[in-house]
Amino acid sequence: MDKRTEIRLAGEGGQGMILAGIILAEAAAIYDGKQATQTQSYGPEARGGASRSEVVISDVEIDHPEVLSADVVVALSQEAYRKFARTVHAGGLLIVDEDRVAVHADFTGVKVPVARIAHEATGKPITANTVALGVLVGMTGVVSRDALEKAVVARAPKGTDEMNRKALQAGFAAAEKIKAVTG
Repeated sequence: MDKRTEIRLAGEGGQGMILAGIILAEAAAIYDGKQATQTQSYGPEARGGASRSEVVISDVEIDHPEVLSADVVVALSQEAYRKFARTVHAGGLLIVDEDRVAVHADFTGVKVPVARIAHEATGKPITANTVALGVLVGMTGVVSRDALEKAVVARAPKGTDEMNRKALQAGFAAAEKIKAVTG
């Protein structure tokens, strides 16, 4: 059976979710040899407006590049949660930043303090997108950890590769803790 995974990364402008989508697609296509597409949309504001990145990863050719029924949704802002939480299909994975998102009573996802982990690991909240990628890949295995690290380093601004590696490793570690608790 052909495996197609649909991922929606959403947050506010400036949180780096579009870059995270590009990195994830590159990890899949360039470093893991899979098929991948990435699309994006954002509000008119440069920072603070809604933004989202959609990534489709498949073992075979992708005939439709948009997310139709998300397997994974990552929401790093309240607005992203409001707009996209219900777009993850039954049995899919919803990841939210527990410090930035107030969830509904019927929440059935994973709460991770993404921005706090980024700050603790690197001292830079801007690395939250990299932490989120580590959590996502650590939880799903949609791409290999090695491929994701290579893609992160390839996209990291000069002189920030070690900081981004720390953020990624912190995300992987958070995923391992969650998996240990949830079985």
